[in-house]
Amino acid sequence: MKKNTLTNKDIALQSAFTLFLTKGFLATSMDDIVAHSKVSKTNIYYYFKSKEELLLAIVNQLIAHYEQRINYIVSQTELTVQEKLEAVLHILSDTIEQNNYLGGCPFLTLYTQTPIDAVEIRDRIKSFFEKQLHGVELILAQGIARQELKEELPVKQTAMLIVSSIEGALFLAQASNNQDMIKNLFPTLASMLK
Repeated sequence: MKKNTLTNKDIALQSAFTLFLTKGFLATSMDDIVAHSKVSKTNIYYYFKSKEELLLAIVNQLIAHYEQRINYIVSQTELTVQEKLEAVLHILSDTIEQNNYLGGCPFLTLYTQTPIDAVEIRDRIKSFFEKQLHGVELILAQGIARQELKEELPVKQTAMLIVSSIEGALFLAQASNNQDMIKNLFPTLASMLK
């Protein structure tokens, strides 16, 4: 049986991910990534020409990970709207609760530290939030169609409220070191949707 071994590229990405989200993108140097990963600087630069390229690769991995999981939940026809929204909240908060991200949410942390001129990275993060909003809109529309939610529910505005509440709770939970903010969010959102 062959073991899954990580390549130097994978190790460098994991190290950069950890450092960017716990120390900060701007405060992390390539030398920090070399020291943390034990991968030579030459080898890291073989795969990534700059720290920004590393960041873009990390953002792309994060987006793929979360989008795949959120899309799966949206497609689950046997789940109620409440169950789908709770599952989305758990997806976004579970990995965050296990880590010490500076801003609570990895996307908020990375976005706020991304240089203004790193347009591609900023656009990718913006696109993730737009797709997250769209996923919640789909869940709400499904709920209206299945008569689980009121027909007059303003879907776009409610999706914005839900996503901003989730992201805000992730930030506040980290800033106040109080994970109850995340745990208490879903029952509050659920009661508002009734």
